[in-house]
Amino acid sequence: MSQPFVGFGFGAIQSGLFLYEAFQSGHFDRLVVAEVIPDVVAAVRPHGAYALNMATPDGIAQHRVTGIEIYNPRVPADRGPLVDALAEAQEIATALPSVDFYDRGGASVANLLAEALRRKLADPTLPAAVLYTAENNNHAAELLDGLLRGKVGADYSRRFQVLNTVIGKMSGVVTDSAQIERDGLARVAPGADRAFLVEAFNKILISKIGIPGFRRGLDVLIEKPDLMPFEEAKLYGHNATHALLGYLAHQKGMRFMSDAASDPGLAAFCRAAFMEESGGALIGKYAGCDELFTESGYTAYVDDLMLRMLNPWLRDQVARIIRDPRRKLAWNDRLIGTMRLALSQGIEPLRYAAGARAALNLLEAAGPAPVDFKQLWPDADERERTAVQHRIVRYP
Repeated sequence: MSQPFVGFGFGAIQSGLFLYEAFQSGHFDRLVVAEVIPDVVAAVRPHGAYALNMATPDGIAQHRVTGIEIYNPRVPADRGPLVDALAEAQEIATALPSVDFYDRGGASVANLLAEALRRKLADPTLPAAVLYTAENNNHAAELLDGLLRGKVGADYSRRFQVLNTVIGKMSGVVTDSAQIERDGLARVAPGADRAFLVEAFNKILISKIGIPGFRRGLDVLIEKPDLMPFEEAKLYGHNATHALLGYLAHQKGMRFMSDAASDPGLAAFCRAAFMEESGGALIGKYAGCDELFTESGYTAYVDDLMLRMLNPWLRDQVARIIRDPRRKLAWNDRLIGTMRLALSQGIEPLRYAAGARAALNLLEAAGPAPVDFKQLWPDADERERTAVQHRIVRYP
């Protein structure tokens, strides 16, 4: 029996993390991926390989990942081989734009997985498996698990486990032909309209696997018994500071995130927010949980991420970071969520208020009227909403 690794979604995280690390591990003899964009499938399938651009501190390294089988689950002839691979797989990863895609359409991820799981339950010679969810949702695994239980029954959990992940890896799909040519990026495949550009970072956290005796082929992943503290560190540390840096860089007319390195005051302002406001709050909340939530551990985390955010080889566009300010101003999201966390720990989040103010300015510039905070945060406690609103509005 073959040992396939199967991925859903062929974007930067699937290609630059899961498939790449599966290829590098040497533990899989097939790399199977499901993708619904016909042009991408048509570009990759004849070659059975794709190119990956990896930003390091010193430049861009190009890699070629071979042994790729790519299928479009919307094409009836492709669904059979895809379900066969899922039934044989021990490790699977979803890396889709949103958890909303889990059960969309007849050939959805949930339906394909359910068909494969029925086979696993009926045939004890098929291996138990785990699935890594990479949709940047703290409850992605629980959502997909609920869908599968509804389609297959709770019995499936003895042979299959859905895991959450914390993926602090910056990545993107470059579709600007001028940028691809200017930066010398390798296209996904000859004739493809895109290139994958990811950072080299691969310290990815996952939920603890509970299947007795299970051994991962993706041995670079790091299991944690409780991911929530690390999910909050990513959202209220990494993501919050990335957004803060992006909105303030936009105010200064910067095009790339790395441009902020030329403004020591801006970089120092964001580092102080990351360390004192985010770090102070997270260390206060999760002291004793892990080395990360100590002053030395969090300082190392901050210093590493600041260097990575400012890496000029990533060519990370400010416009990408600041898009959708309404979502980034949501009550539990990176800017407001971090302010609320800081306030809960007795820390005044003045610097993240500056980021929220900049995001609010952008949101109001695009709309016909000033933002109504009650509509922006409809479920917020009024007293807490007023406290957060006051800090944003009063910021110069």
